[in-house]
Order: sequence, then structure tokens, then C-alpha cells
Amino acid sequence: LEAGEDPLPDGRVRRRGGGRKAAEAQDPDLVPTLLALVEPDERGDPTSPLRWTTKSLRDLAQELTGQGHPVSAPTVGRLLKEQGFSLQANAKTLEGKQHPDRDAQFHYINEQVKAHQADGEPVISVDTKKKEHLGDLPNAGRQWRPKGDPVRVEDHSFFFTGPDVPHAIPYGIYDVVNDTGWVNVGIDHDTSAFAVESIRRW
Repeated sequence: LEAGEDPLPDGRVRRRGGGRKAAEAQDPDLVPTLLALVEPDERGDPTSPLRWTTKSLRDLAQELTGQGHPVSAPTVGRLLKEQGFSLQANAKTLEGKQHPDRDAQFHYINEQVKAHQADGEPVISVDTKKKEHLGDLPNAGRQWRPKGDPVRVEDHSFFFTGPDVPHAIPYGIYDVVNDTGWVNVGIDHDTSAFAVESIRRW
């Protein structure tokens, strides 16, 4: 202002481009080094159909820092998300430690996926969601209705609990190759039977 320049736009306290640059901009080798630590195979195949990491963000940050790329765990998390990764292993403290061959299992699955894709065979990912009780149950939120005509629901939802209460279980199938999804809704408690029947109908 003292120099006679125009004031900054509303909501800004500095010129555009000011502030600290992103870690990957300051260190161009940061992302390639990170990918080398978490890629599904030693060659670092960027076209791999499955992308995962069983290492914690803190462990990855320590490894990167030790290799001359100082970075924080939150930054590692941001970079992984931008590269399409997800953390597939939780700390199952109540069930014991994860299987020692968990990463090897992902490697095997990944190689099977690539082989079947190359042969033109379908590759699907299946997942079941929690069961939903059926009935006139209250739901959170509101919806537009004619004035004075609300949807009538039960006052107490605990009447709709127990083994004899009707329920629905959604089971989703995702076609990795064609990027399409399909959902089957059933009532079977037998997960294996439900999975087989859902895949058969798909």
C-alpha cells in the first residue's frame, strides 16, 4: 500500500504464489521414492490394478527421512491418496497381529488380477454391507412432504430387533475391468451361500 500498489483481493493476506511450496515441489524425488516403498511389486508398476500399502504413515515417513527425504506422516498420507492408494490393513489389537504373509497375499492377488485381465476374463470385487432392518422405522433427517402429512413411523425402533425381525442384506459386486457395479439384496445369513448366489446372478 505504501508503494501505491493496488490492495489484495478480498480474503487474501498475501499475493498468489506466496507461502511454502508443497513438499513434492521442493523435492522432485519424493513421490518416486515413496512409490518405490509401497508399489505392489519391486519394479513399481504404475498400471497395477490393485494399489495398497500395509505400512503405516509414520513408518513410511521415517523410511523416507532416512533416505534423505524429510517428510511428515500427514504429508505421506496426502501423497498416497493423490496417487490412488488406500491403507488396507488395520491395527487389529483385539484379534492379534495381522497375518505375516498379508503383503504376500496382496502380491498374489494382484498377479492373478493382471493375468485374468490379460486373458479378457472378468475381475470382480465383492463386499457385503451391514444388514438393514425392514419396517416403518424412523430415519434421521427431514424430507419435503405436503403440509400436515408426515410419514408415519414406529415410535420405538427396539420393536424391530431380534432374530425374527425381517431384514435385508446388500451385497455389492464391482467389475474392475468395466468399472461397473451391481448390488444384490438378500436375506441369507450364510455369507458363503450369499456370495456364491450373488456372483451367479451377476
